[in-house]
Amino acid sequence: MEPRRMKTRELLVRFAPYYRKYIPTLLMDLFCAAMTTVCELVLPLILRYITNQGVADAASLTVRTVCGIGLLYFALRIVDAVANFYMAYTGHVMGAKIETDMRLDAFEHLQKLSDSYFNNTKVGQLMSRITNDLFDVTEFAHHCPEEFFIAFVKALVSFIILARINLLLTVIIFAIVPVMAVSCTYFNLKMRAAFKKQRHHIGELNARIEDNLLGNRVVRAFSNQDIEIAKFCRDNQTFLKIKREMYLYMASFQDTVRLFDGIMYTVVIVAGGLFLLNGRITSGDLVAYTLYISTLLATIRRIIEFAEQFQRGMTGVERFVEIMDAEVDIFDEEGAVPLHDVKGEIRFDHVSFEYPDDHNPVLDDINLTVRPGEKVALVGPSGGGKTTLCNLMPRFYDPTSGRILVDGQDIRHVTLESLRSNIGVVQQDVYLFSGTVYENIAYGRPAASREEVIEAAKMAGADEFISQLKNGYDTYVGERGVKLSGGQKQRISIARVFLKNPAILVLDEATSALDNESEHLVSVSLDKLAQGRTTLTIAHRLSTIQGADRILVLAGNHIVEEGSHEELMKLGGMYYDLYTMANAS
Repeated sequence: MEPRRMKTRELLVRFAPYYRKYIPTLLMDLFCAAMTTVCELVLPLILRYITNQGVADAASLTVRTVCGIGLLYFALRIVDAVANFYMAYTGHVMGAKIETDMRLDAFEHLQKLSDSYFNNTKVGQLMSRITNDLFDVTEFAHHCPEEFFIAFVKALVSFIILARINLLLTVIIFAIVPVMAVSCTYFNLKMRAAFKKQRHHIGELNARIEDNLLGNRVVRAFSNQDIEIAKFCRDNQTFLKIKREMYLYMASFQDTVRLFDGIMYTVVIVAGGLFLLNGRITSGDLVAYTLYISTLLATIRRIIEFAEQFQRGMTGVERFVEIMDAEVDIFDEEGAVPLHDVKGEIRFDHVSFEYPDDHNPVLDDINLTVRPGEKVALVGPSGGGKTTLCNLMPRFYDPTSGRILVDGQDIRHVTLESLRSNIGVVQQDVYLFSGTVYENIAYGRPAASREEVIEAAKMAGADEFISQLKNGYDTYVGERGVKLSGGQKQRISIARVFLKNPAILVLDEATSALDNESEHLVSVSLDKLAQGRTTLTIAHRLSTIQGADRILVLAGNHIVEEGSHEELMKLGGMYYDLYTMANAS
């Protein structure tokens, strides 16, 4: 479902609180903007005075008077330079700080979102939103209050001064401004829509590139480079089409401004010339009037130029707000308490579950009690709910109905941190972070000493091969551990869980993707890891779970069989069929 289009006012209200920390800087920036504006508005008054005095009484313009006015103006220009430096440096730093704060908030919010959100959102889109989309916020955050403040001051002061010079001419000139504003607003809104479409497609391009680069070996293995290039070319051309549309509205916008610019100058030339002929305006007044109109038009042009930046900033803010509005559905309830001294009893009490995006039932009225230290294996056909059952325990999802208890406490009433710190997960698809072997093991408990990390590696049977690596524990593993074999990555992930030392262990097909030798080595490590812990093992290779205390067969959203290996074989049901089929193959 497409996110709703947000109004500019609504976005500004959401963005404004980010200024709160920087109000002193913002006020000083606006004060400096006022100083630069004063310096600019003084020049026409000086020229008006000199011209009128020169025409009416040239003798009154002495060298001292002219030099005094010149020194005053030069002093104002020094003030202008200092104020402009503050705006250009400190003002921009303020904008960069706001961008940094927003990026941190977006990243922190993403950490709170459940698997449901990430299942339906492309990583490339998220990366684009918290990087590219916020780049323009720096300029927007700095220039938005500054530009509108300067425009307001210049427009107000110019109107007052011009009205005192010639009210009728001023009213004629300023009557054109609303017409100009309405015309420009139309193209402004079109630009906004085009900018958002462009930002979205940048995210799509990022997702396409990420997908290709991460799957590059598969692409080359199937010799599908031409297909990937064709896909990228199609997306790239779509991006060009969007940019062409964006530049069309931008050009139309700028052309409208230039047209009204010409209209206002024409009015000044014609009406001002006629007023001069009729003696309703002096030469000095006409010079000042023309300069103020130039200043006013320069301000309008500056606002127009800023409008592109404004729309880019608004687009970035809008896409940021869409992330921040993503609902956090897994969170600590009010009054949640830490889980202490976990023994490892797990109870599923009438648990049912369906994924929120497709509402297909996965588990239906599951009742199960796992005793502390018991080793339970989950088997059954794909899609039977084995992994989902295990994902409910650390609250990656919450049950649709029913409840899950650990040591008699409903897991919704305990803190997420304490719950997840007591559950260790070893998956088939091991994820290693880009960094060293040491850093990846230490991820299990960042505060652990180096000795504890090495001990965990020894317990996982990983110390031997790690010691043979070029830089030992300080060896860089590459992105996603690409420099290591599957068995090596798995033993590092097991060492990570050893270091975490949880009371409950989930083994999600941890050896199914390994060769026989690696499977044996990893199985030995897993047996050590499981000692004294409540263990749930998901397995397709039934030979690996014969020693389990209890085996559960999940099919059709239910537990259809339960017992030891020997009991289930005697039963001659689904487990018997699965085991016989596996041995026959």
